[in-house]
Amino acid sequence: MKLAPIFALASAFLLAVTASAQQPGMPEIKIDPNNRTVTVSANESVSVEPEIAVLHIGFDTQPQDAKAAYADGARISNGIVTAIKQAGIPESSIRSQSQYLQRDYSKPHKFKLSQQWTVTVPPERAAEILDIAVSAGATDSGDIDWTVKDEHALEEQALAQAAARAKENAEVLAKALGARLGTLIYASNQLTSPFVPRPMGISALSMDRNAAPPPPLAIEPHKVSREATVYAVFAIE
Repeated sequence: MKLAPIFALASAFLLAVTASAQQPGMPEIKIDPNNRTVTVSANESVSVEPEIAVLHIGFDTQPQDAKAAYADGARISNGIVTAIKQAGIPESSIRSQSQYLQRDYSKPHKFKLSQQWTVTVPPERAAEILDIAVSAGATDSGDIDWTVKDEHALEEQALAQAAARAKENAEVLAKALGARLGTLIYASNQLTSPFVPRPMGISALSMDRNAAPPPPLAIEPHKVSREATVYAVFAIE
């Protein structure tokens, strides 16, 4: 069988593929009759149900003099944390992010105290704990990060699937060109986390204390996803 015309066609094809598929950071592949290679890329995504929900909970006091804002903030702060603990969330799952007393420049000589926490809970309790915090005075809350216990394992799974798909693609391409897939010459990868829209926070919530409390928000957990892209260059024989 005459392979010279086939490899000439393959070289022309690879030149076009390399020019269009070349990614930043990849070495430049020299295309000539003596460089018999195939270049492939593959993308795979892995999605699983979340194992952890990280709630972002906080509050702002009303503008008032500095001493009153601090006293009001201390009362609200302790009330929120106490309510969360009474719901069965351990202290180790509650972490302070920020707390500060600052001037409210929209109202001269007035101050407000702000505080933020992260609260780690099981996904199925996210809506419940958020509702408890808001009822206790957490008027600047609502963002939730969904994650898993072992993010590295999820990344490895996506990478392994992308690498396997890249090799499959290379074998199909080599066979279509009338050649046999040889050894791996070069490989690179890229891992990404697909963008998930963050929910809008509950800000400056006003509640009628005499009215019946509303039910918790209907919160549906986002799946946790990782995407991997693998670029590979194989010899062909």
